Amino acid sequence: MKFVDEVRIFVKAGDGGNGAVAFRREKYVDRGGPNGGDGGDGGSVIFEADPQLTTLLDYRYQQHHRARGGENGMGSDCNGRSSEDLVLRVPVGTIIRDVDTEEVLADLNTAGERTVVCKGGRGGLGNMNFATSTRQTPRFAQDGTKGEERTLRLELKLLADVGLLGYPNAGKSTLISVVSRARPKIADYPFTTLVPNLGLVQYKDGLSFVMADIPGIIEGASEGVGLGHQFLRHVERCKVLIHLLDMGTEVEDRDPLKDFDVLNEELRKYSEELSHKPQVVAANKLDLPHAQERLGRLTEEMRKRGIAVFPVSCATNMGMQPLLDAVAEVLFTGRTDKLHVEPPPKPRAEKKAPPAPAKKAAAAQKTAPVKKAAVAVKKAPAKKAAVAKKAPAKKAAAVKKASAKKAPAKKAAVAKKAPAKKAAAVKKAPAKKAAAKKAAAKKAPVKKAAAKKATPKRARRS
Repeated sequence: MKFVDEVRIFVKAGDGGNGAVAFRREKYVDRGGPNGGDGGDGGSVIFEADPQLTTLLDYRYQQHHRARGGENGMGSDCNGRSSEDLVLRVPVGTIIRDVDTEEVLADLNTAGERTVVCKGGRGGLGNMNFATSTRQTPRFAQDGTKGEERTLRLELKLLADVGLLGYPNAGKSTLISVVSRARPKIADYPFTTLVPNLGLVQYKDGLSFVMADIPGIIEGASEGVGLGHQFLRHVERCKVLIHLLDMGTEVEDRDPLKDFDVLNEELRKYSEELSHKPQVVAANKLDLPHAQERLGRLTEEMRKRGIAVFPVSCATNMGMQPLLDAVAEVLFTGRTDKLHVEPPPKPRAEKKAPPAPAKKAAAAQKTAPVKKAAVAVKKAPAKKAAVAKKAPAKKAAAVKKASAKKAPAKKAAVAKKAPAKKAAAVKKAPAKKAAAKKAAAKKAPVKKAAAKKATPKRARRS
């Protein structure tokens, strides 16, 4: 049987029947009055999920479906017959979408579930319903309403608990044939599987789950390369994904780790939700010698990412039980401990000086001279300014005295004042030196330099 998972159809509900315009005409009954009956209701279009169906093949060749309309009303108070609903059976997991609005009308994921997509028209009323005391002979009736019509797109998403992912010829069909009674086509060339396959896996203690095998996904599937990614819809409902890596590939540009990254990128392009589902990574075809050589590198790289790798061989049934145990634990308990491993510790870097103390020391070295220089600059100009202010005042006083007295008198006065200044300087020098030692070490040299400059002036004046 051909597998069809997407079709486009047109459905229309039945129209309602029209009401009748009639009057009672019998012998010996004069003016019997209106007796036109009502019209019948049209049939609705109903979709029902049937677990016995697995494909939408029937709707590929018959794309127009119409329900019958209701009968018109008749005389003698006879109403028209309503039509039966049109029931269209589809596989479980079918999504019904309106083509015009892209609205999802229903998602039939339960066996026996029903939904009405087009409602039938209502029958019209006959003229007997419009008779009143003031209008005893109505000569009109009501017409029935039209039934709804839609253009629908049916999309089938298989109901499975576990989905198989991988490149073409990675061993997915062999795996599902080993763990279940499914018998898909198996061959040694790519794209052997052209349609999804379902298999029932019998686990321990009476537990079981459904596994789905879909065609292989290659790089560029989101752009239509290969079979595209249209079959990924069949694993959207899965709770666990088994990512099968081909360890025995002999293609030059193929690498198991690269295949893993490429396929996950295709999943992300198709659906972010699908890319975040739990994945059980299985390295297949380990019965081949060159496949075992690649296992060490793959396991190490996956460990750095915190992902566990399950080595299996579908041809020899090696490693099947640990793989099924990991899948069942995620499926029935929700725990994903077996899917992750602790990544290796990162190598320690060479010890370096703590960055914070180094920064503080550098900042202290930079700021200390700046502060000292600023203090020296502030204090030195202040002293110079004070000396400069005093010097003009002294010069002015000396000029006034010189004009009043003679030159010898000036020398005598200068000679008398010089000892007084020396005595004052001698008294103040110890106090200033002591204060300079306590306050700052750099004040003393400044004052000593000033004292040295003053000494030759005193000697010249004497």
